[in-house]
Amino acid sequence: QETRSNEESTDESEEDESEEEPKLKYERLSNGVTEILQKDAASCMTVHEKFLALGTHYGKVYLLDVQGNITQKFDVSPVKINQISLDESGEHMGVCSEDGKVQVFGLYSAEEFHEMFDCPIKIVAVHPHFVRSHFKQFVTGGKKLLLYERGWMNRWKPSVLHEGEGNIRNVKWRGHLIAWANNMGVKILDMISKQRITNVPRDDISLRPDMYPCSLCWKDNLTLIIGWGNSVKICSVKERHASEMRDLPNRYVEIVFQFDTEFYISGLAPLCDQLVILSYVKEISEKTEVECCARPRLDIVQPLPESCEEISSDALTVRGFQENECRDYHLEYSEGESLFYIISPRDVVVAKERDQDDHIDWLLEKKKYEEALMAAEISQKTIKKHKILDIGLAYINHLVEKGEYDLAARKCQKILGKNTELWEFEVYKFKEIGQLKAISRYLPRRDPVLKPLIYEMVLHEFLESDYEGFATLIKEWPGDLYNNTIIVQAVVDHLKKDPQNRTLLQTLAELYTYDQRYGRALEIYLTLRHKDVFQLIHKHNLFSSIRDKIVLLMDFDSEKAVDMLLDNEDKISIDRVVEELENRPELQHVYLHKLFKRDHHKGQRYHEKQISLYAEYDRPNLLPFLRDSTHCPLEKALEICQQRNLVEETVYLLSRMGNSRSALKMIMEELQDVDKAIEFAKEQDDGELWEDLILYSIDKPPFITGLLNNIGTHVDPILLIHRIKEGMEIPNLRDSLVKILQDYNLQILLREGCKKILVADSLSLLKKMHRTQMKGVLVDEENICESCLSPILPSDASKSFNVVVFHCRHMFHKECLLVSNTVSPVQFCNICSAKHRGPGSAILEMKK
Repeated sequence: QETRSNEESTDESEEDESEEEPKLKYERLSNGVTEILQKDAASCMTVHEKFLALGTHYGKVYLLDVQGNITQKFDVSPVKINQISLDESGEHMGVCSEDGKVQVFGLYSAEEFHEMFDCPIKIVAVHPHFVRSHFKQFVTGGKKLLLYERGWMNRWKPSVLHEGEGNIRNVKWRGHLIAWANNMGVKILDMISKQRITNVPRDDISLRPDMYPCSLCWKDNLTLIIGWGNSVKICSVKERHASEMRDLPNRYVEIVFQFDTEFYISGLAPLCDQLVILSYVKEISEKTEVECCARPRLDIVQPLPESCEEISSDALTVRGFQENECRDYHLEYSEGESLFYIISPRDVVVAKERDQDDHIDWLLEKKKYEEALMAAEISQKTIKKHKILDIGLAYINHLVEKGEYDLAARKCQKILGKNTELWEFEVYKFKEIGQLKAISRYLPRRDPVLKPLIYEMVLHEFLESDYEGFATLIKEWPGDLYNNTIIVQAVVDHLKKDPQNRTLLQTLAELYTYDQRYGRALEIYLTLRHKDVFQLIHKHNLFSSIRDKIVLLMDFDSEKAVDMLLDNEDKISIDRVVEELENRPELQHVYLHKLFKRDHHKGQRYHEKQISLYAEYDRPNLLPFLRDSTHCPLEKALEICQQRNLVEETVYLLSRMGNSRSALKMIMEELQDVDKAIEFAKEQDDGELWEDLILYSIDKPPFITGLLNNIGTHVDPILLIHRIKEGMEIPNLRDSLVKILQDYNLQILLREGCKKILVADSLSLLKKMHRTQMKGVLVDEENICESCLSPILPSDASKSFNVVVFHCRHMFHKECLLVSNTVSPVQFCNICSAKHRGPGSAILEMKK
């Protein structure tokens, strides 16, 4: 059983199967330690940031490096080494043994102190700053706690710090504070004031202190952690307020955290704001039902005021754990690196905080590849053991094994990046498992580009089993990724088996387009009546290829085809299009109609042909065409309309040709529409037409009613009323006469209203003119006489002058103004009268 346990790894724990990640990792300290513990047993160990010091049951002290290699050996005593103490510099060491021997010496100097006691010395602790001359102090613990200080003449002077409460079993010195444990409890001494500042009694006095020793640990200079039995206390040393001192020490201790554990405590160490606890465990054997020693546990707990929260818990397999007692285990730690050393008689195990590499290891072990990949990407600058690419490849393999082929293929994009070799390797892997389709969507198409063979291989896979998928890839992939000729031949071979397959035909057309064989592509598109045919023609300027395919294009989509042909008249002429559509007059009409809508003059030579086409295929647009066309032969149009008995068009043509009376007659006889006849007469505004209309309608009462209702504003109704025969019954005659009278009254009212408006406007304008003419006109030195062009005002203001100013703002000297020959007293401006602007009468005559 012991041999088996020696071969087991220390990182095994009861939580191996748990999904919760451990906080620490473990490894056995080997090399020189293994050699030592094969012949001897470890009794104690002290950790410095530079090296380790290991004491054994045979009285040896070994200095080790962090890998466990022996760097120095000291034969201190023939019996067990109880304690090793180092100062902070690591230059001085204190050693005590079971035979009462105490040594304090320099590792790099000849300085040395020896002392022999008559009882076993369990503890020695050198001052943390022993390297300094005024701190040459150390304490020993047996039945008494003795302080040794080097004084005058380099002599060491002992003094008793404490005695009378049993053996001193543990001492920890930090800064100016010494904490020690005896059978009764834990004391703390302030070395500055030489006063004991607290006594923390142990809780369970039933436990033998030699079998279940007290564990002490300074977290910092003022925080002491005490573990004894299954109880943990965290004490804080605080300064006492001056008003509270009296005869009390100037410091006191407050217990800030206190809780119990499930097992007996063998060692304590701080980890940030948490605690690392080494526990001794006993359990009942399932076979013998006898209590036996179990594997020790290393727990990380979060202290709470009255309890604790377990963060992690590991059961450690150390050599010979079945024979160890609680006092055989020790826990030492290196503050700078968060290393924890579990010391047992036959084994030394190192616990380390797990780094990111360890975290990734655990994730990979639990097959959490996605999280492992994310963690590696976040910490890619700090991880040393793992590579993102290796994790990614493992992730892809894992997904493939699980059958998640699409997800595996998608991850290839991110993981493989621009590595063409890996891409090609993965493609072949997917081919082996028959999943090329899964990876096809994610293959790189630009930067990087794989070998053409890869893409051809995927296309062939789709061509064998999925025509739609094949067509999709051809659309999405650039044509230069693969050998187009090979793929075209493969499609042609498949079309031999299924010649009418639209998907393959369309894909073949796209391949021909990539290969710039546009003629073949166009034939296929036209055969398939594919919507992209027009885009293909425009994009690649294939108008020369469609000269003989105009009918096919029109049959496919006449609207788009006509627009395209009209937009590109310079490439396919109107005459060519009309010629191609000669045997399809309905399509010819669509083209010519659209052409006429765009420009009434471009297709003028075909206007005569269009008359028949409109009459045959588009009767509603014939009359608008006849109205808008200026190149249409009226005689031919009239002939066609008369042949087809198209009354409205014939009426229009007759009126346009000046034969209004025949047109009116046709309206009345053929259409028998009095309203239309009246409207026609109104348009022509010809008295003879009104006369003809009245004569035709005089014996037809409905026509008379229509005339009475509509001609009041164009023809004197009396002319019609006088001609009505007596005794003729006319429908709604009274209403018609009333309407005539109302229309007459309305005309009278309109005329009177217009007259009032004109009179009001004339009066308003007259008043405005009068106000304007009443205004004065400014005359100053800058104004000149319009006749002699000299200043209008004399330079000498004392001289007399006479000025005439007209409303048109022209000014004259009185003597320069021409005298009118008329007898009228009104004078007119010579300038405005000469220019026929309308003479302005004088508004002001100035004399002085």
